[in-house]
Amino acid sequence: MNQAYVIQPQSIPILPVRGTDKLFPVHRIYCIGRNYAAHTIEMGHDPDKEPPFFFQKNPDNIIVDKDFPYPPETSDVHFEFELVVALAKGGKNITVEKALDHIFGYGVGLDMTRRDLQGVAKKMGRPWEVGKAFEHSAPCSALIPVADVGHPHKGGIWFKVNGEVRQKGDLDQMIWKVAEQISILSTFFELKPGDLIMTGTPAGVGAINKGDQLEGMIEGVCGMKLAVI
Repeated sequence: MNQAYVIQPQSIPILPVRGTDKLFPVHRIYCIGRNYAAHTIEMGHDPDKEPPFFFQKNPDNIIVDKDFPYPPETSDVHFEFELVVALAKGGKNITVEKALDHIFGYGVGLDMTRRDLQGVAKKMGRPWEVGKAFEHSAPCSALIPVADVGHPHKGGIWFKVNGEVRQKGDLDQMIWKVAEQISILSTFFELKPGDLIMTGTPAGVGAINKGDQLEGMIEGVCGMKLAVI
């Protein structure tokens, strides 16, 4: 039986795959909070006392190869530069030992945050979506397949604003490593092919303004450049 939608469905969010004409369909975006000790401290928390926690962005928050439009209802937008993990396989209760087998590839991305709105939500005990899951809040690079990049366990990560280094760290400084993040997430959710994980950010996050030029790089993975408009 033929069926018709009562409204036009939205297009599937996608990420390009570097060096090919293939596209990666995005299912969900999971983000881990405070996963580098120095960033945890700069946000006023103790990295030795916190279990891991996660929040989500919407798949259609992704933008690729586009400038970042400064969002409404805020005067304090922060950058958080991160390694992005793309899953080719899903599952429940995935073991740490098997977790890396589920990865399609890696990229880099920004968890853009309306920090003032997030701060109000925290104080009132409310969810973070208004601060984290707004339009264009997940700029991402193209993905690089595991066959080309391997599984990066270490490598310098830096982010510049107008040519000035603002964030600098190394992937090996993650409190919860990529395999652990996948394993833990899979106990709370049934992970699916197409899921992305934004793996946390080093210390040095801060505000941006219209006209700023942004550039980030993870050694051995890739980089990205964009402007704030």
